[in-house]
This record gives sequence, C-alpha cells and structure tokens, in this order.
Amino acid sequence: MKNQPKIFNTISELHSAMAQPKPVHPLISIINYGEAIFDPKDFEQGIILDFYKISFKTHFKGKLRYGQGFYDFEEGGMSFVSPGQILKMQDEEADYSGMSLNIHPDFIRPYSLNSNIKNYGFFNYSAAEALYLSEKEKETILDVFASIQNELNERIDNFSQDVIISQIELLLNYSNRFYNRQFITRKAVNHDVLVKLEAEINDYFDTEKTLLNGVLTVQFLADQLNLSPRYLSDLLRNLCGQNTQQFIHDKLIEKAKEYIANGTYSVSEIGYKLGFEHPQSFNKLFKKKTNLSPIAFKESFNKN
Repeated sequence: MKNQPKIFNTISELHSAMAQPKPVHPLISIINYGEAIFDPKDFEQGIILDFYKISFKTHFKGKLRYGQGFYDFEEGGMSFVSPGQILKMQDEEADYSGMSLNIHPDFIRPYSLNSNIKNYGFFNYSAAEALYLSEKEKETILDVFASIQNELNERIDNFSQDVIISQIELLLNYSNRFYNRQFITRKAVNHDVLVKLEAEINDYFDTEKTLLNGVLTVQFLADQLNLSPRYLSDLLRNLCGQNTQQFIHDKLIEKAKEYIANGTYSVSEIGYKLGFEHPQSFNKLFKKKTNLSPIAFKESFNKN
C-alpha cells in the first residue's frame, strides 16, 4: 500500500529493489550506494527491514536539515538500524556515496554476537545521532568493510562465517570507540544539552506537570530534547557517570528533600506532588537513595 512503509523480509528483496544482483550469501551482503538505482519516492513512507543495516556514507547533502546543527568531522558518517525499525529514506539518499552492510539475524544466531549485539546502544540512536568520522577513522572503517567484502567474494568455505562474524564484531567495537570519541569532542555542546535537561526537569517539578503526567520519565525528557532515549543516556553517562534514569532519581530526591525541609506537606502529599500514585513507591525509592525513610529523614532534619 502506498501509505505504508515498504517491508523487506530478506536481503535479496532489498537487492532487487536497489537494482542490484542477488547477494553472494543470502544472509549477509554489502550494497554500494553508488551502484544502487531506485526512486526515493517509492519509499516516501519509509522502509522496514527484517535485518540489521550498518551504513557508511561519505556525503551528507542536506544533512543539516536532520542533524543537530554541529559537526566535528566531515569525512563521512555511520548509522545503525535494527530489524523492525522504520527507516526514512530522504530525497538526498540517492546522492549518497558509500555502502551498507546488511546482516540477517540468522547469520549471527549461532554466535555470542546474537545476544551481545543488543549491548551496542547506537542501534537505538536516531538518524540525527549519526557517528561522524575523522579521515583516519574513515580509513579504519573502510578497511573492515573491504575485508568483509573480500571474504564474501573470494572465500566461501567452512571458516567464512567465523571470519566474517569476527569482522562484524571488530566493526561494532570500532564504532563504539569512535562514538566515545564523539562524545568527548562534543563535550562543550553536550554540556548545553545538560543545561537544557536540568531546565526541563526543574520546569516539570515547578509547574507540577507531575500531577498531570505522573513520575518524570526518560522518554519525556528525550522527546523534549529531540534525542533518542538511548543516546541521551549514553551522553549523560559520558558527562557525569549516570544514565538518564539515575539522573532523574537524583533530581527527584533533591526535590523531595526540599519539600520535606519546607515542612508544609505530609510524606504522602510529597509523593503525590512528585507524581507517585502510591506513597509506598515514593518511600521505597527515597530509602534506596538515602538509606532513610522520608519520615526518618524528616525527623533527622528537624533534630538538626
């Protein structure tokens, strides 16, 4: 249907849609964007892949439109898509040069990578959170792509899958390293994100949005900052050693202590004002964070 995303169940179907020859291996392939032929209008509603897609693109024509407005390197970028995610194919996609590595889950299923791949959080990042590479990083990534392509083209034997799996793991580990570098080189800009995050949290508490929406969530903050939840957590972990949920809990406890010190509200009322439906849930979190119940904290505060 025209108004539905196009679903690709197999890598062969994607090759056909891109006017490419059938893949050498049905469960893994590399597509060169320079050779792909397709009309982006055929995919205006996006596409859904039943396999992983790791893309390296050297030119991002119009990228500022859906980026975050700052870039450290201009030598190319990488994006990562998991099975079942909707991928929007922008008009500029036809002008990209680069390639994509397509991996069906069945290819990695017999290996530890099948369970470990979920630990690579960038598969849950949005398009605006792509990995931008330096010239040296670009060479490293292209070398791994070339090794996988050579293995597919020249040596399909009993060891091929083991070798390719190790190359995929190498590619993912390099990507992890380069994303960490990106967090470091963007520290000043990421600090601005932290300032905005704290402003959003303060506004949520001060305007009592808790009464309408309940306890503050990671998803709410990520939406307000136009970031994916996983990227926001990884960013915070790099900046201050906490994920978003931990950061929220700390801010919530700070606010709770403020209410207790004020002396105007009962413990149940404080829990309600912070978005908790049940006082015991608030009490449990408070004790976990402070080693004291709210009542015990209130009594110790009054003694001081």
